[in-house]
Amino acid sequence: MDTLRREIKQSKPFANLREETLLNIWRTADAVSQDLQRLLKSHGVSQTQYNVLRILRGAGKAGIASGEIGSRLIARDPDITRLMDRLERAGLAQRGRLKEDRRVILARITPKGLKLLADLDHPVMQLIDQTLGHMNASRLKTLIGLLEEARGGES
Repeated sequence: MDTLRREIKQSKPFANLREETLLNIWRTADAVSQDLQRLLKSHGVSQTQYNVLRILRGAGKAGIASGEIGSRLIARDPDITRLMDRLERAGLAQRGRLKEDRRVILARITPKGLKLLADLDHPVMQLIDQTLGHMNASRLKTLIGLLEEARGGES
């Protein structure tokens, strides 16, 4: 139970169990995300850009309204426009207005974006397996349930 205190070299106890829990979540998220950041950086994208590309791939040829992307991100980013600008400049995504309603801007992944994700699919899956492969399905389901409960069941 005192693993985190040893890791961060903290001699005094945490204020309470809730503080220790939150700091453990934060520490774990950072540890997991660092390896993913390195992998994605080696392919020229950030975690948020990768997340957007996955959303666009999931939307298929029809695309998705740019305004909808923000609500689907794993880690919220308030500036989707600038994020999409960078993806467009890199040739990974494109945007266009709907003919029926010029107010709606649709975002789509490009063939180059699809290729990048295809190149990343296997290494990302290997990273996930390295990170969580030691936990059985029952423990993973329990962890998912606890994390969802901690977020207040938000979707």
